[in-house]
Amino acid sequence: MELNLNRVDYLQVGVTSQKTMRLLPAVGRRATQKVAVADQDGVITCFGMKKGEAVPVFKSLPGQKITRLDLGGALGTPQEKIFVAAGSEVRGYTKKGKQFLSFEANLAESIKAMYVSGADLFVCASYIYNHYCDCKDQDYYLSGDKINDIVCLPAENAGRVVPVLACQDRVLRVLQGSELMYEVEVSGPPSVLELNNRDGGSGEVLYGTADGKLGLVKITESSSVQKWELANEKKKGGILCIDTFDILGDGVREILVGRDDGTVEVYGLDGSNEPTLRFEHVLSESVTSIQGGCVGKENFDEVLTATYTGWVTGLTSEQQQEEAGPGEELKMSQETQNKVAALRLELEQLQGKVLQEREKYQQTSQSSTALSAVPVFSVNDKLTLCEDDASYSLTLEVQTAIDNLLLQSDVPIDLLDVDKNSAVVSFSECDSEQPNGNFLLATYRCQANTTRLELKVRSIEGQYGTLQAYITPRLQPKTCQVRQYQIKPLSLHQRTHAIDQDRPMNALTLVGQFSLAEIHSWVVFCLPEVPEKTPPGETVTFYFQNTFLGTQLETAYSKGEGHFKSDNISTISILKDVLSKEATKRKINLNISYDINEESVSHTLKMIHPKLEYQLLLAKKVQLIDALKELQVHEGNTDFLIPEYRSILEESTHLLEEYKKQPAHLERLYGMITDLFIDKFKFKGQNVKTKVSLLLEILDNYDLNSLMDFFNEG
Repeated sequence: MELNLNRVDYLQVGVTSQKTMRLLPAVGRRATQKVAVADQDGVITCFGMKKGEAVPVFKSLPGQKITRLDLGGALGTPQEKIFVAAGSEVRGYTKKGKQFLSFEANLAESIKAMYVSGADLFVCASYIYNHYCDCKDQDYYLSGDKINDIVCLPAENAGRVVPVLACQDRVLRVLQGSELMYEVEVSGPPSVLELNNRDGGSGEVLYGTADGKLGLVKITESSSVQKWELANEKKKGGILCIDTFDILGDGVREILVGRDDGTVEVYGLDGSNEPTLRFEHVLSESVTSIQGGCVGKENFDEVLTATYTGWVTGLTSEQQQEEAGPGEELKMSQETQNKVAALRLELEQLQGKVLQEREKYQQTSQSSTALSAVPVFSVNDKLTLCEDDASYSLTLEVQTAIDNLLLQSDVPIDLLDVDKNSAVVSFSECDSEQPNGNFLLATYRCQANTTRLELKVRSIEGQYGTLQAYITPRLQPKTCQVRQYQIKPLSLHQRTHAIDQDRPMNALTLVGQFSLAEIHSWVVFCLPEVPEKTPPGETVTFYFQNTFLGTQLETAYSKGEGHFKSDNISTISILKDVLSKEATKRKINLNISYDINEESVSHTLKMIHPKLEYQLLLAKKVQLIDALKELQVHEGNTDFLIPEYRSILEESTHLLEEYKKQPAHLERLYGMITDLFIDKFKFKGQNVKTKVSLLLEILDNYDLNSLMDFFNEG
């Protein structure tokens, strides 16, 4: 069944956080629903639609930033009470706006996630989960990694409420009271949870991940069943919000998804209960909340969204304009004409106000007593490692249009092409030889009304430092915000649930007078996706996979002892250098021992082999394209060419695109093989840097066997 939805913008509030917009239950069977939305200025706005206009029901006073909004009420009654989390406080309002609850959760930090069910309140800070019943403490749990979201399966199923936590370490944690029942492993860091069909039916929970995967898992008493998971093949943004609603009117609820790149999706379930995409629409900024319901007009269902900059937008099934027939002019309805006239008047008034205020500001700025006021603006930024192409995606979103962005790095990184990015980039010369030299200086000049920018960078393992972004919006007076991102020594590693223990492993062991917190801080410094807080327990174990090569790493450490295992000698070498440097800074004596497995070198070379072969072949094909095109022009056709050359010409656009997307890919692989060669002999106490030129000659005439022979001979 075809789904056609049309966009309607209702109103704009302040900058919104994730999951801060909900639809109140409809009063009558066919009535439209009121909308409650909260923003980072601490304002709750509740509005309904009348004659195409957003009419406020109530609006609260500004206050602390609101991080979550949920609906509640006595079980079995309409869930129409509005609950918001701001700081460590939870407030409750009636649907008319009267405050009836102010509850201080006594948390040391702000509430990040919240769920309300009857008299039960569940709140989560970064690592802490608390359950209150009638505002009295019930349960408490300390998570091993950051908590991103929480949902609770209703008591009807298990006889008690079952909380499910979405944690940053790619795990859903299912709790019973203050105890962990079991963990559900998922393939990406889960960013949002939602009960399937809004009630969790038979224990089903939908989850969305930060790397854009969508899945359904069934939670039972003692274990879980993965129903399905949709991979993010088209490289869309991470999922921020999910809802289920029957928008097609066929009696089956569809899955509504909002992503951080502005994509809104509607998935229907086919005969085998597998999701298929039925509708897609792209907004210009990240979608923080999504709900299905009826807002604009009776009998017309819609997908309602709230975006980062506070736009509440509907995708409605109502036809927005009548189609013009042949030879007819499109006529606006009287209602639309009135709306346009009202908007024009409002716009003129606003322009007059802006001129007045600008004149006032300029007059006061010239007086000797004037104080300069820097405009404050909100920035939503995220640096995430993309598993598919071993690159980092940096997304920056500003509540107002971006004028320009300066990227500066004191560590070697490559900038990769991003299709969605329309900004004009220019590079400045860098002097990396200076003590605090730059390796990258790039300026992005944005087109008008660009509020979101996505960049891709790729780092080199072993080279670590800081990447800085200077963001300048189109504001007067000119102001700039700086954001810093740490590029870690093992920056291309990502957390995984388990590793292959049968691979040939190299081991590094550290023994010394250090605490668990100290060695944990060193591991945080070296590797991404490690929680800042020291996990509970006496021994901490993490598993990692290199997203570029597929090599693995196991870290296990406790007070006074650290064990690191990897099938790549270079990983062990980087860890040895960085950890000994960190220990020296703190004046801690380390006893370092290592066990090198010779077989791991040929194993790593075999893992590099298919990538290197592919890149060499791609480079050769790209070199031939110009000559083949010249021959084609000269001869008038390509019939005289052998099939291999004909296919190169046919695929030339695709080949050039791919080659452009992967700058310095071949040099990167050469660098990894060179590092492997140097590191192998470094552990034997030999310096082979003089033989690197011979190694590069072998790589230019690449053959795996001759390369392995060279490594064995040294």
